[in-house]
Amino acid sequence: MTNALQGPDVAVNRRPLLAAALLLGVGMGGFVDGILLHQILQWHNMLASQVPVTDLVSAKVNMFWDGLFHAFTWLTTAAGLVLLWRAGRRVDVPWSGRILSGGVLAGWGLFNVVEGLIDHQLLGLHHVKPGPHELAWDLGFLAFGVVLLLVGGALMRAGREDTRARGGRPLRPLHAH
Repeated sequence: MTNALQGPDVAVNRRPLLAAALLLGVGMGGFVDGILLHQILQWHNMLASQVPVTDLVSAKVNMFWDGLFHAFTWLTTAAGLVLLWRAGRRVDVPWSGRILSGGVLAGWGLFNVVEGLIDHQLLGLHHVKPGPHELAWDLGFLAFGVVLLLVGGALMRAGREDTRARGGRPLRPLHAH
């Protein structure tokens, strides 16, 4: 169906916005971890359990690995921004704040769960807050990640109702004929 004022109907495609949001969330979650836990609170470094910071050399080794971690989070965030730019230029992508914010929260949660399971539990590279109750801190980090995934998922599901492209042009759902 064509509307002379709006042009032809275009099917809704949320995937480009969702992909951008998830990458932004992973990157931003990594930045929160690195900036807050590594640098401001100084609770741990990337390899703190393997190379305890006891002298200048071990501090430099940890700083190098923290730098690689921050480079990864920067590249992930940059890739998310590129995908967001591309999604915003597409006529078939709904411009949904709920999908964007839900995807960012879900990406942050995904970061916490993957990083918490792999780095904290499986590899034992570091713990959220080493020392007394470190397992509780690690489990809290994982639980926070699960909460972010759940809240993000709920927002993304609510965003399925959003069918307007940038500029307010309505899109039709994919299942519509």
